[in-house]
Amino acid sequence: MMEIRACKESDFETIHTIINDAAQAYRSVIPADRWHEPYMSAAELADEIQDGVVFWGAEQDSGLDGIMGIQDKGDVTLIRHAYVRTGIQQKGIGTHLLRRLESVTKTPILIGTWATAVWAISFYQKNGYQLVIPEEKTRLLKKYWCIHERQIETSVVLADSKWFEVGTRR
Repeated sequence: MMEIRACKESDFETIHTIINDAAQAYRSVIPADRWHEPYMSAAELADEIQDGVVFWGAEQDSGLDGIMGIQDKGDVTLIRHAYVRTGIQQKGIGTHLLRRLESVTKTPILIGTWATAVWAISFYQKNGYQLVIPEEKTRLLKKYWCIHERQIETSVVLADSKWFEVGTRR
């Protein structure tokens, strides 16, 4: 039985391990100048949490198998750092996490990912998210994320239906 729960401070190392395990999929896919080892350092993870990213985890008998962050930005909510352990992906863990996070927010949801991460884009599209147009993508990434200009150039943003209903007024 899978339980989706808010992560605790004691989950920090496990979250860090899951992110860097699953992020190996990006190694040869994202621009070489954006890849580094580890993909996310412990300090970067701590900074993300300090900046308001709240992690949720999918837990089974063996412990946390996947994590997904949510970040309240006032008029929108960001889904951040969605990762499932290598070897148990494509078993519905990401979908369970996403549905739970959707249930805890009333604001429109935005998701940023690498443009070349076709599996991630496909996952979100299967779950009802749509790509925003490139001009809007750039505006949104600059407004809601704190990322390097090169990452803005090489990323996409997906949005839920609530955003498309009110998105043009933002």
